[in-house]
Amino acid sequence: MIQTPPFASASTSAFGISSISTFRPQRVIPNAWYEATLPRKFVNHTGIESRSVSFEDEVSMACHCVRNLEQEASCFLEDCAAVIFASPSFVPMSVANRFLGRERARSEQPTRAAHRLVERLGMQPRRVIGINGFCSGYAKALSIVKDKLMPTLGLTDSEFVLVITSSRISRITDFSCRQSGALFGDLATATMLSRCDSATYPVAFEVVDSRYSKKPVNRAYFDFAMKDDVLVPTVDGGRSHEAKRLVFSMDGMGIADTAPRAMAASAEETLTANHVDPGEIQHIVPHQAGDGILRLAGMKFEDVGLTAEVVTGMAREVGNVSSGSVPYTLKRLWGQLNGNVLCPVAAVGGPGKCEVSQGCILLKSMRKSRSIAA
Repeated sequence: MIQTPPFASASTSAFGISSISTFRPQRVIPNAWYEATLPRKFVNHTGIESRSVSFEDEVSMACHCVRNLEQEASCFLEDCAAVIFASPSFVPMSVANRFLGRERARSEQPTRAAHRLVERLGMQPRRVIGINGFCSGYAKALSIVKDKLMPTLGLTDSEFVLVITSSRISRITDFSCRQSGALFGDLATATMLSRCDSATYPVAFEVVDSRYSKKPVNRAYFDFAMKDDVLVPTVDGGRSHEAKRLVFSMDGMGIADTAPRAMAASAEETLTANHVDPGEIQHIVPHQAGDGILRLAGMKFEDVGLTAEVVTGMAREVGNVSSGSVPYTLKRLWGQLNGNVLCPVAAVGGPGKCEVSQGCILLKSMRKSRSIAA
């Protein structure tokens, strides 16, 4: 049985997810747009058929998403006690200073973006935090809420914390790259976190635990470079070329080998720390990196005793939306997830660094629901 961990022993510290909203940019790029640059077996390996591209910045996307949350959850932004803004598309400062110059590099700081976001929304939360974390950013954000915010904020019944992800990886993508040009999509999510005993914003999933860490690997899987004559989409869905663009590159084969093992290791660590038997998990909602990686991850989950069905296929229409993939999937399956839900994630480490980031979120459904439809 899941044992209540020490941090959740008091009503002011136990917290969970009350609501999730999403924002998907309107411009959708289908696989046909890539023409000859798309690998022949791309769909077989990833399951991805389209993705969205945003021509607005990360803060604007996040604003749209929070406005959606206001309507869907009937919440008041003045009740927000803290905001964590997680965006994987901001260029790390070590790279930004090298390629973009000091002034433009300042605009790549997630914390500065987080403050612009709350200012634009007219919010006055007590804490504002900006992070990256790449595809592990959601687990990183929830671990910050668990370890640092909930023990000190003293949330009232009517207050909540917002965790916002805003992924606009299209702005650092080389769309002609056969490994990564068609893999990612732009998307924003907003997660409302409330006290488990809140009557104002009832909790649907208790956050029993959330963990995030970095682990060493034998080589770097991720870096940035300035590239000339880069293929990019246009606002009307056409094709153009950008004379010079800072783009990321990654070792797709290396990540495909490492990520499944990292997710399984993080899942096992989380179960052990919370005294949970693998058989007590009803659903596994991993980072939606693509169906191929998730098939490999499923085998690794079985190696650590996890036999629950692994949710896949959520990247089909939106692509890999990085730190937004877990909340996007939870939103898609809202009302269909029951019992205990495990959300393992894995991502590249810092650019040029021999590391991976990994994490895992353990959720407990607070209400009965129907089974997941095929």
